Amino acid sequence: MTERTTVAIVGAGPTGLLLAGDLARAGVDVTVLERRGTESNLTRAFGVHARTLEHLDARGLADEVVAGGAPIERLRLFDHLRIDLSTLPTRFPYLLITPQYNVEQVLAKRAIAAGARIRRDARVTAVHQDADGVDLTIDDGAVVRAGYAVGADGVHSAVRDALGLPFPGKSVLTSIMLADVRLADAPEDVLAANAVGDAFAFVAPFGDGWYRIFAWDRRHQLPDTAPVTLDEIRDVTRRALGTDFGLREARWMSRFHSDERQAPHYRAGRVFLAGDAAHVHSPAGGQGMNTGLQDAANLGWKLASTVQGRAPAGLLDTYEDERHPVGRLVLRSSGAIIRMAMIRSRAGRLARNVVGGAALRLPPVARKAAGTISGIGIDYPGAPRAQDVALRDGSRLYEVLREGKFVLLTPDATQPAIAGLADRVVPASPADPAVPWTLVRPDAHVAWRGDPAALGTVLARAGLSR
Repeated sequence: MTERTTVAIVGAGPTGLLLAGDLARAGVDVTVLERRGTESNLTRAFGVHARTLEHLDARGLADEVVAGGAPIERLRLFDHLRIDLSTLPTRFPYLLITPQYNVEQVLAKRAIAAGARIRRDARVTAVHQDADGVDLTIDDGAVVRAGYAVGADGVHSAVRDALGLPFPGKSVLTSIMLADVRLADAPEDVLAANAVGDAFAFVAPFGDGWYRIFAWDRRHQLPDTAPVTLDEIRDVTRRALGTDFGLREARWMSRFHSDERQAPHYRAGRVFLAGDAAHVHSPAGGQGMNTGLQDAANLGWKLASTVQGRAPAGLLDTYEDERHPVGRLVLRSSGAIIRMAMIRSRAGRLARNVVGGAALRLPPVARKAAGTISGIGIDYPGAPRAQDVALRDGSRLYEVLREGKFVLLTPDATQPAIAGLADRVVPASPADPAVPWTLVRPDAHVAWRGDPAALGTVLARAGLSR
C-alpha cells in the first residue's frame, strides 16, 4: 500500500513540527512520520534563545511559549562569568527556560490545525529516491511516496543512515546523568549551573514542582546502560553548586553521552537533513533545539516555493549554503564552552575566569558573545537578520511575517511595483521614514535593501514576479 504526499518529514520533534506547520500553512500537502507511539516528556532541551523566539513570533506562537516559561537575562556559564542578554536588539532580550515538550505541544497544535498529518508508530526502515520523488518504507510494510523528504529524526537518524551519509565527529562527554527530581529548596536563580573541573551540574525547572538535573562526574565514568543513583546526583550537585537543594525524590534517572558531529552535506537529491540529524552539539549553551528550529525556518519557505513552482533556480541549494556554516559555528562555540567548563586544574580555572571576565567587560566582545549564543548576531552572507521594525499602522514587521510571505518595506504604502503580487509579497510602511526600501524573506532575513528602481529586477530574481 502506497500513500502519497508532497513532502514527508521523518521525526515529530521540534524541528519536524515547525517545518510541517510552515509547509501546511503554505498549502503544501505534508505528512510527518514519527516512530514513537505517544508523546514523551523525555526532554534534554530547556532553553529557547532570542532568535528562536523571533521565529516563533513570526508564526504567532512566541507569546504562548513565553507564558509557559521563565526568562533569564544573564546566562551563567561557570563560576562568576555571565553573558548579559538584556541589551540584545530584540523583543526577547533573554533566554527563556521552558521544557522542550512545551515547545513541541505548541508546534504540534499549529501543524495539525494547518492540515499536516502526523502518523505515529511509523518507523522508517528504508529510503529510496529517483528523479521524480522519494519512497519511504515503514516497518509495517507501507510505503510513503513523496516529492521531497526531510530527515528530522535526531542523532540516530534512520534517514541519514538509509542514504549512507556519514556523520563524522566524536563523543565529548560520556556518562552524563539525567534525573527528574523534587527539591526541598528551590534554587535562587531560575537556572542553576556551574562547573568545577571534575564535575558540573545544571538544574532547570519544569514549572510543576519537578526539576531536571544534568550532572557529570569526571571521577566516575560509566556506560550509558549503568544505573544512576540519587547519591551520585547529590554528590555531583553539591560539588558543582555547593548544595544539593535538599534533593529528596526522583521519578526518572538515566545516563547519556554527548557528541559533536555534523553531516558534510544537508542535502542528497530530494532528501534533506535538519536538526540533530544534521548536527549534534555539546549541551553547553543550549543550542541543539534552537539550531534545529532555525534550520526548519530556513528550509520551509524554500521547499514550499519549489513545490509550488515559484522558486528561482538553485533556491533549495541555499539551505545547505546558509545553514551548514551555522551548524559549524555552533559546534565551535558550544564546544569551546564545554571545554572551558572541563578545565581541571585550579590555576587553569583561575586563568579562565580572569581572562574571560576581562574579555566580557569589553562591549564589542560582550555583544559578540551574546549575539552568537542567542542567535541574534548570526546572519547569512548577503541576507542579514531583519530587525522587527515598528510599522505605520501600529503593528510590527514580525506580525506581518505571520502571513508566511515576503514583506516589502517602503516609505510609501501605494507600491505600484508589486501590484498583483498580493499572494507572494505583503507591502508594509515603517513608522520610521528613514528605513530604506527592504524586501524581507519569510524567514525574517533581508533579501534585498536598496534603490527602488532596482525592485523589478530583485523581484524577478527572487521568483516573485509573474
